[in-house]
Amino acid sequence: MSLKPMPIPPVPPDTARIARAAFRKGNLYLKLRDELGTLVQDTDFVSLFAKEGFPALPPWRLALVTVLQFREQLSDRQAAEAVRARIDWKYLLSLELRDAGFDFSVLSEFRTRLIKGGATDLLLEALRKLILTEGMVKGRRKSEKT
Repeated sequence: MSLKPMPIPPVPPDTARIARAAFRKGNLYLKLRDELGTLVQDTDFVSLFAKEGFPALPPWRLALVTVLQFREQLSDRQAAEAVRARIDWKYLLSLELRDAGFDFSVLSEFRTRLIKGGATDLLLEALRKLILTEGMVKGRRKSEKT
């Protein structure tokens, strides 16, 4: 698999229109994309891919699917189905409504690539930075002993 880093595309207009109509009162994944963008970029994964060969699926997208999968406690099959079927996921992932997604085995291969490449903390660190910079969680203070 090779990686040709590309800029993250905007949400396709039809996906945005339908998602906003479907979630008039808001949705966590739409808000995440609108206010925070994405956690990672393709360039974060360059060291994990060859320069030649069959092009890989965008790793920024697979990384987000992995986070959503963990959050919703989904199997690889269920997560791949959510990519195909859920408008809010398509919105967050900048996918056209007609995008057919990918085979579920891609997620396992992606995690294996992260492990073999020593990049297992990449997503955790990206989430940590996001949480801290956006003030999503307040730090704990150690109580003073008297």
